[in-house]
Amino acid sequence: MLTFLEFEKPIAELESKIEELRQLTNHGDLNIQEEVGKLESKADRLLRQTYAKLMPVQKVQVARHPNRPHFCDYLATLVEDFTPLAGDRNFAEDRAIIGGLGRIRGYSAVIIGQEKGSDTESRLAHNFGMARPEGYRKAARLMLLADRFRLPVVTLVDTAGAYPGVGAEQRGQAEAIARCIETCLRIKVPLISVVIGEGGSGGAIALATADRVLMLEHAIYSVISPEGCASILWRNGALAGEAAIALRLTAQDLKELGVIDGIVSEPVGGAHRDPALTIQAVGDAVEEMLGPLVRQDGATLRIRRREKFLAIGHAGLA
Repeated sequence: MLTFLEFEKPIAELESKIEELRQLTNHGDLNIQEEVGKLESKADRLLRQTYAKLMPVQKVQVARHPNRPHFCDYLATLVEDFTPLAGDRNFAEDRAIIGGLGRIRGYSAVIIGQEKGSDTESRLAHNFGMARPEGYRKAARLMLLADRFRLPVVTLVDTAGAYPGVGAEQRGQAEAIARCIETCLRIKVPLISVVIGEGGSGGAIALATADRVLMLEHAIYSVISPEGCASILWRNGALAGEAAIALRLTAQDLKELGVIDGIVSEPVGGAHRDPALTIQAVGDAVEEMLGPLVRQDGATLRIRRREKFLAIGHAGLA
């Protein structure tokens, strides 16, 4: 069942009326099908108008939508012959980050992504997509494996951030993230990253320091959540809307700033309204980006990747 967001209430009311009418039969001069058609046109028009002018704080809600497709949905549809590889060879297996070998659009690759879970049980099992140090060490290990066997790496980012628990800090959370970023910059194979939902802080950057960084149209990518930013700056989490504007966390803002390389369009009303179409669009975008990259020399790839991220820093200082 589709969950409606707060700003979608007028759309929800229309769709509720449509469903009620569908349960009725024609009566007298009233043509039920005709009335349903009129309301459907009105609902579609309202949906398009609403999503054409979303505020940043509303995009945050869409990016976090519970019905939005998660990493495992992409894995099941886009990746053939997937073989999961577990553990960081140091401490434990982290289920917030899933990775392994597979074929995506005909390319053999290492695929890594953050999985939030879709119900209470799976969310707890995957720790809501918030990885511990062993998750980032596993990701780095798989990237080095890809480098050794000359396989491209595809990462799908969807996390509120790295897990901030005491145990994670004791096991070197910051070092693990930094090492994962270093590995991204070090490998000599193509690395493509797609932010499919939330791109939160270092937890996202650890997997998104890539040759090409893409974002879904209503995804977000930021150094901190709007609520966290508002609490720190203004001591008031209720000002998350203002923080979302200031953070410039939308795909459109980040493309303008040169932080990302492309935006993948979502169906009208967001990815949660048509997950299958969204997943195919991401697959098309990854295939389009992979083609030219796999033909490039490894040393050149690494140099250009490093220069790309150094240029972002220089642009910010200019």
